[in-house]
Amino acid sequence: MDHISLLNLAALVVVLAAFFGYLNHRFLRLPPAIGLVVIAMIASLVAILLDQMFPGLGFGDAVRGAMRLVDFDDTLLKGMLGLLLFAGALHVDMGILFSRKWAILSMATIGVLISTVVVGVAVYILSNTLGFTIPFLYCLVFGALISPTDPVAVLGILKTVKVPPELKAKIAGESLFNDGVGVVVFTILVALATATGPHGGDAIGPLSVLELFLLEVGGGAFLGLAGGFICYWALRTIDEHNLEVLMTLALVVGLYGLAGVLHFSGPIAVVCAGLLIGNQGTRHAMSETTRDHVQKFWSLIDEILNAALFLLIGFEVVAITFDRSIAALAVLTIPLVIAARFLGVGIPLRILGLRRNFTTGAIPVLTWGGLRGGISVALVLSLPPSAHKETLLAVTYAVVIFSIIVQGLTIKQVVRLFVK
Repeated sequence: MDHISLLNLAALVVVLAAFFGYLNHRFLRLPPAIGLVVIAMIASLVAILLDQMFPGLGFGDAVRGAMRLVDFDDTLLKGMLGLLLFAGALHVDMGILFSRKWAILSMATIGVLISTVVVGVAVYILSNTLGFTIPFLYCLVFGALISPTDPVAVLGILKTVKVPPELKAKIAGESLFNDGVGVVVFTILVALATATGPHGGDAIGPLSVLELFLLEVGGGAFLGLAGGFICYWALRTIDEHNLEVLMTLALVVGLYGLAGVLHFSGPIAVVCAGLLIGNQGTRHAMSETTRDHVQKFWSLIDEILNAALFLLIGFEVVAITFDRSIAALAVLTIPLVIAARFLGVGIPLRILGLRRNFTTGAIPVLTWGGLRGGISVALVLSLPPSAHKETLLAVTYAVVIFSIIVQGLTIKQVVRLFVK
């Protein structure tokens, strides 16, 4: 894999994202995330069909070769995710978010843990019934990687659906935080499943699990707020819009890199920093010109990376191996994941609802609007090689595609049906 091939691949992704985005906007008129996935999947399936009909042309090998150059773990988790999360957090109203802090916190922590356990147990029973021998810990790993909602997909869909501000804050806030928690839970469970420490050391014991969880989540939040405050202070002392845009970019990449070194949660760090800069920073540390440039810059970053990510998800279909038994497991897992999401949302909100009322229809909208996306794909691809990885990859991909296309296209109807 040389630098030229990577540069050419990046150029191809950007060109195809622009071309497919144009086709979608001009003809399909689907939400951008959904349209790009659909068109890329159609292109992938056409390549596979042409490869079957004319094997000498090598369409399938060409697409598979290109996809092998994409390391989703490095590209998304260590490259794109920090930028996408910061861009999303930058536009979230912290006042509304803070007023719903207990609901968001409980869904992003307790809800993710409930969903992880429910999915893990259900998939373990289902897979053994269908003749698979997936160990229980690996089923829990799958529960952890599929439970967090994808903030990129969720925030993209929210742009096209009218929901009450309080409910929108819950959906956006939870999606921004639960992926950070999900990545931490995933890391711990992979360490337990492979009998190694989460950072390559000795195996961890039960008491270390809680300590590691609190350290990664709490450390990520502290690092994000500290870095965000330093950047906020620096922004207040100058008025040069190009430099200030560069400073926000430096904040994101610097925080994500430092979080990795300190073994803190990078996603949580950049979300906290984004909330601080997007609220306090834009109001009190930037001129009107700077605020306009910062918002437009991050909006453009958001659009470009969104397009590239969902295009890659659509093309990933060529790398998936399906047979009849794996397809059955994948299809049956989809309703299990939705049911687990319902419990992960419903239980915390029902408990909190004993003391206060929530927006009518909040639970069904949060359940159906909890879209899965690139984070789940990146996590399953980052698993160490094992006999179960291909099966989990196929099931994950099926859940993600159903989530983006079916749930994404029908969330408007769910909002209209349940939100009065």
